[in-house]
Amino acid sequence: MLDRAAHEVRPLQLVVPSLDRLDSYADALRRGWSPDNVRLVEAPREELARIAADPAAFIAWLDDREARGGPITLPDGSTVARLPGYRRWMWDGAFCGSISFRWQPGTEALPAHCLGHIGYAVPEWKRGRGYASRALGLLLPEARKEGLRWVELTTDPDNEASQRVITRNGGVLVKRFFKEPAYGEAVEALLWRIDL
Repeated sequence: MLDRAAHEVRPLQLVVPSLDRLDSYADALRRGWSPDNVRLVEAPREELARIAADPAAFIAWLDDREARGGPITLPDGSTVARLPGYRRWMWDGAFCGSISFRWQPGTEALPAHCLGHIGYAVPEWKRGRGYASRALGLLLPEARKEGLRWVELTTDPDNEASQRVITRNGGVLVKRFFKEPAYGEAVEALLWRIDL
């Protein structure tokens, strides 16, 4: 007889990162998943080192509404000031992805180096379940609470899956543009906007 509970898909939740869930998150990092769609290799290595050094400090670093966590490293190695922001984990009984939100208080504007208000990443073994679309939908009311009238997101021109996530949540294409030189030479991207 099949154990139905073992195969049951639980509803997706966005959860505040916590020590009791950290092992599941770290396991995804060790399995090759990256929370950063730009720094695919460096980000997991850096986060695993932070976790090993001080798990509680790592958890606190993921919720940084005052931008106290130090500078952000761009792909070319340059650093820029951190924006206020936080990360939430997608949870279906285990870690199944991450979604982050950053903003500048009092404005929808972002610095040119910041590729959108929201970023998300789902491990390969959890894809195809609609988790990113659901997580984005759950995060949008939280963005509204920060006083934003809209959020912007970016995708690569060939990332149709991410584009579907955005359009399912009311996103519209604003323009094609080239990322700042810190992201590489003439790297094209699409800018999307979701009204809140």
